[in-house]
This record gives sequence, structure tokens and C-alpha cells, in this order.
Amino acid sequence: MFRILLMVLYNLIHVPTWGTQMLLYARKNDKHSEEERYRLLQKITLGANRGGRVKIHAEGMENLPEKNGFIFYPNHQGLFDVLAVLESCPKPFTVVMKKEVQNIPFLKQVFAIMRAKAIDRENVRQGMQVILDVVKEVREGRNYLIFAEGTRSKVENVPQEFKGGSFKAAMKAKCPIVPVAIIDAFKPFDRKSIAPVTVQVYYMKPIYYEQYKDMKSTELAAYVKEQITEEIGRHLNV
Repeated sequence: MFRILLMVLYNLIHVPTWGTQMLLYARKNDKHSEEERYRLLQKITLGANRGGRVKIHAEGMENLPEKNGFIFYPNHQGLFDVLAVLESCPKPFTVVMKKEVQNIPFLKQVFAIMRAKAIDRENVRQGMQVILDVVKEVREGRNYLIFAEGTRSKVENVPQEFKGGSFKAAMKAKCPIVPVAIIDAFKPFDRKSIAPVTVQVYYMKPIYYEQYKDMKSTELAAYVKEQITEEIGRHLNV
């Protein structure tokens, strides 16, 4: 992780302050608002990305629903995906993550500050409870990000199958779905290089409940994947 080291070294003067703030904001009894916690993460993410020579090119922010209470469904390329959306998204959101990544240094604190939810894919009951919790919070106006592939794609910029079960939360909440096409997010952390890199993020037009209410979850998953795959293809000219 040469780039992570570069991020830290570039921001060395800020590390003590940011580290202390992250520890405070990550506490369960912290009193800062979701907006305040999110802006802190954006500030740190922007500094880290600049230090790591990562540029985020984002388009489509005007497509985000005006009213909160929606779910992002991006393609999944690696650990950097959340940081790319964090820097570019003007609206606070949180994440449903697999439990295997919840203790990775730095990301552990990020997820704690976001009040993210960890899902155990081997525990059906726990997974269902996470879905119900997400449904409740989305109805109350929180925004979530869910990786429908379940794990990162092993083929660069080619989404793998989107799982129907990942869309149950949106279908139960009857909320808008925002497809997000991410390009080259595998490069910052998955390549042994510190060369400058640009990660592209495209927020697509939301899919509202009236548009998908008659679909099965597998049909909705396939439709969202198709939309994202086409968007990636347009920008890569493939």
C-alpha cells in the first residue's frame, strides 16, 4: 500500500488533529450531527486523495434526489470505492459493508463515523435484521450505499453479477435507487504504484419506486447492472 503511505506523509502535519477528531467522532455516544461527521470525513478524504495523487472526476450530482432517503448502488472495484463517492457526493450517506472489512485500519474509523452497518453473509438472521434496520433508517431520511455485487470485481471496470437480495432494502423502503458507475477505482490501492491516477464517478438518474415496483429483485438487479455497464462503456468507448 505505497499510496496509503504517501497519503499519510503528505498530510503528516494534520495526522494528530485528524486522528483525534476521528476517534472522537467515531464514539457511539458522539453528539455531532450526521452532517458534521460527514463533512469531517470529506475534509480528510480530500486531503488524503490529494496527498496520494488521486483525482476524482465526478459528474451527475444534479441527478441526486432532492429529498433524502435513497440508496446508491455502485459497481464494486475495491477499498477505494467508498472514498471516491465520499469526496464527490454532496449529500451525507452511510454504507452496508461486509463484516470482513470492518476492522481494516482507517476504514474502521471511517465506517464508525458514518455509523455504517456490517453484514454477516453467513448469518441469515443477522443479515435480515440489517436489511430491516436499513429500511427503517431510509424511510426516516438516511441515505445508504450498498454494493450489489457483494465483493469486488476481479475484472477491471467490468461489473460482475448484481445480487437480487441486495435490492430488498430499497424495495421494502420503496425508495429511489441511484445507480453509480465507478471507473478505475481499483488503481489507487490495488496497484503497486504511486503514479497520478484519476478515478471517475458518474451518478446516474434515479430509479423511482413507480418504475420498479412490478419487478422481481433479480430483474431489478440485472437492470441496474445493465445501466451501470452501459455507462462505463460510454466513458471508456467500449
